[in-house]
Amino acid sequence: MTEPQSIARLNQLPAHAWRAALESVVAVAEWVEEVVSARPYPDRAALLDLAERSALALTGPQVRQALADHPRIGATTAPGSRAAREQSGVDAADAELAERLRDGNLAYERKFGHIYLVCASGRSGYEMLADLSQRLGNEPGDEILVTRRELAAIARKRLERMVVQ
Repeated sequence: MTEPQSIARLNQLPAHAWRAALESVVAVAEWVEEVVSARPYPDRAALLDLAERSALALTGPQVRQALADHPRIGATTAPGSRAAREQSGVDAADAELAERLRDGNLAYERKFGHIYLVCASGRSGYEMLADLSQRLGNEPGDEILVTRRELAAIARKRLERMVVQ
């Protein structure tokens, strides 16, 4: 699904087509099935709220599974890709920022055992670096909750781009 669709159109899509589109939002089968099975959606807001609530209910292992679909913040991404659009606040030409993000990502992964995830939309690279640095102070149990909230925010943003008002 490349063009944004209306709720009426999404409600009429074959389940396999809608399922495939949702797998690109959160790559967790249980999340996808929960969202697919809730059709028909009364409106866009209901879909967005359901998707966000469902993402907030993911277990720790499910969150880690979803992270496999996300690139590292500040990593080189293909121009025009979704990752490039979502991380547009990171200036690829800023070598100092790139090095600090790389070092922060490595420290984060050593401490928590998964990539650092943040809803990057609208944030500068330095804002994400500050967030990363602050979150390194979290305990693992607290950090998985923060990561879950960030994943839910990303899911909502991705669906907002897929579904017209």
